[in-house]
Amino acid sequence: MIHRTALIVLALAGAFAAAPAAGKQLPVIPRGVEVGGVEVGGLISVQAEAKVQRTYDKPLHLFYNDSAWTVKPGRFGAEASISEAVAQALEAEPNARLDLEVVVRKKAVLRYIDELDERFGFEPRDARLVGLRQDLTPKIEEAVPGRRVARDKMVRRLTKALRASYRGIHIEVLTVPVQPALTAEDLGHTIVIRRGSNRLSLWKGGTLVRNFTVATGSAQYPTPTGTFEIVNMQRDPTWTPPDSDWAKDAEPIPPGPGNPLGTRWMGISSPAVGIHGTPDAASLGYSVSHGCIRMAIPEAEWLFEQVDVGTRVYIVSV
Repeated sequence: MIHRTALIVLALAGAFAAAPAAGKQLPVIPRGVEVGGVEVGGLISVQAEAKVQRTYDKPLHLFYNDSAWTVKPGRFGAEASISEAVAQALEAEPNARLDLEVVVRKKAVLRYIDELDERFGFEPRDARLVGLRQDLTPKIEEAVPGRRVARDKMVRRLTKALRASYRGIHIEVLTVPVQPALTAEDLGHTIVIRRGSNRLSLWKGGTLVRNFTVATGSAQYPTPTGTFEIVNMQRDPTWTPPDSDWAKDAEPIPPGPGNPLGTRWMGISSPAVGIHGTPDAASLGYSVSHGCIRMAIPEAEWLFEQVDVGTRVYIVSV
């Protein structure tokens, strides 16, 4: 009986000796300590890591106009050094504010911004001449500005948000306008020729620059109607007889007084037809040419300086 009692006493003594090791307290983070803005004071490391991870894994909230959506940090390849930060927290002074080191992959951020650009951006549209209105004035399709995501600003915004654990902020997608290369004011000149009334009008964009009295083709050799452009420009041209019955016996006429083309030639994209000066000022205002558009020589010289190869020419029958 005595022997049995001794065994019990020894067993109890061993149990009491082991108790302190089994009940040893794990290190606790000092009160008031924050990691990346997350309160972790009073927690052991595993609890703190889980809390910071849960907070950091919350999605970012983005919006643009009436659209709103969320995106996970992992979408940007972002990685937070949570274990390292919590280890520092265990050694920190009470109420310390510790940063959370986060690696953000810039290429992933840029790829995401490209996706935003495809979703919300669009290219500008240049102003362009699309024809004539019913009143025979140039019809212009106005320029429309484009839009793109403000790339550099959004990189900074997203990177800053990813490096913070607070997810209460809604991030607006910033965009900037993209101006068109050509506005109505930038459009070149347009020529409108009224064959029936023998008038030529020069327009700059939608603004009338000047009107001229001209001569156009006779009933036998009418000036063609339609949409053309200037394809050839010559100073002091030589008149070469066209391949036509009325000029079959004619010889070329060099530059100088009496040249039927005057001093300037602006050939259009209708064969053998052009705008030119004429020494026969009395023909202006009448339909008497062989298809070309005649102008007073000083006026043809002035017009020559305003237009270029490619200038649009509209010829109408009225």
